[in-house]
Amino acid sequence: MIQLNQVEAPALPYNAMSIILRKDMNVKPLKYLLTSLLTIAGLLYFSNVALSQTAIKSIGLDEAIQVATTNNKNVTIAQMDEKIAFSNYKQTEAIYLPQVSLSYTALVTNNPLNAFGIKLQQRRISENDFSPALLNNPSATADFMMRVDVQQPLINMDKIYQRKSALKQTELYQFKTQRTKEYIIYQVQQAYLQLQLAYEGKKVLEASLKTINGIHKFTSDRYAQGLLQKTDALNVEVQIKTTETQIAEANSNIANASDYLSLLMNVPEGTVYATTEFPLVASASKFADSLATGRADFKAMEIAIQSYNLAIESSKKSYLPKLNAFANYQLNDSRALGFGANAYMAGLQLSWDIFKGNQTKNKISTQTLERNKMTEELVKQKEESNLELQKIKRQLADAQFKISQQQLAVNMADEALRILQNRYAQGLVNTTEVLTAQTQLAQQKLFYQQAVYTANSTVAYIQYLTSK
Repeated sequence: MIQLNQVEAPALPYNAMSIILRKDMNVKPLKYLLTSLLTIAGLLYFSNVALSQTAIKSIGLDEAIQVATTNNKNVTIAQMDEKIAFSNYKQTEAIYLPQVSLSYTALVTNNPLNAFGIKLQQRRISENDFSPALLNNPSATADFMMRVDVQQPLINMDKIYQRKSALKQTELYQFKTQRTKEYIIYQVQQAYLQLQLAYEGKKVLEASLKTINGIHKFTSDRYAQGLLQKTDALNVEVQIKTTETQIAEANSNIANASDYLSLLMNVPEGTVYATTEFPLVASASKFADSLATGRADFKAMEIAIQSYNLAIESSKKSYLPKLNAFANYQLNDSRALGFGANAYMAGLQLSWDIFKGNQTKNKISTQTLERNKMTEELVKQKEESNLELQKIKRQLADAQFKISQQQLAVNMADEALRILQNRYAQGLVNTTEVLTAQTQLAQQKLFYQQAVYTANSTVAYIQYLTSK
């Protein structure tokens, strides 16, 4: 019997975007700044070169799911388990079909009893063979025998229920394969969302870089006119290089997420995927308040319990008599490859195991306890899954609220930056204040994308919990 364990609710970290824009704007010594800028520029260059040399392929979520559910190794292994269970079931056809064996035996003996019996089987006994001297001291006697044995099961009630139990095992592994595919779908959705988040984060950073470049142009012009200090220009250049570094790391996150997606689809790594769609966040009210009773892992455990019931019934039926037929046909000769004498035997055998030292009784007791244990595990898993569903639906509501809040925060940060840029153009605020506002806007945009990712990941997990 197998036991399908519930998959724990995943943590939803900001895996695809590990960089948060920095707020510190302290001015470093000029020599240290120049060295740092050269290092950052080199990192950015090599990162962009590596990404540009990698093939980029556009892929949709549905396509990724279809490839993964077909090629993923876990699905392949589950399907092999399914075939193994069916092969084990096919072995039980032996309770209906005959067993036939063919043998050819050559021997020689001077054992008095065997020597006389061999001659009798070869049908060459004569009056001289009854001589006491010959009977007591026979010469070497050879026998070449070809034999065909046939055994035909007729009535074996315990075997019939064993066959039914094996059939239930095939159904069990079919549900296991189905649940494995559902989990792969969930994993692909998570990987696709992480890839989507990496791209969205890169867009935010590129937009931020565009804004900083505008500030840099304005600052450079004012510095050339002697209206700003060199520290203002250096602060902007540091922010530019920092953002470029973050874009390089975003490219690495995209490559990492693409490799993980390739692993799930069981295709060669090295392709960078471009997402084609963004799943919309669904409302928590869209989903049912309770779990579907027909969920594949629940059904697998129910089938396993039924299989236990049939195994228990098989053990009980072993108390009943068994009826089987047998037959054999043989050819005996004193010469190799000779087939002189022939004989056959056929009959029925009624056997009854009356007492086996309480072995059957204790076996039934053990099977019953194992079945009861699995029944309790099924109830426990349903209760835990239902509790998890209610928890994750509340998390979805929280994530949706956070999305709306972050959208407002983005709007306010955008307006604050616009106001400061206008005042900066008039010389009313310094460069650090503008850069801080720009950093805050980028942060809020990243937080917004993270909130959307969290909500979509939660929806994917709810779909996995409530799948039928």
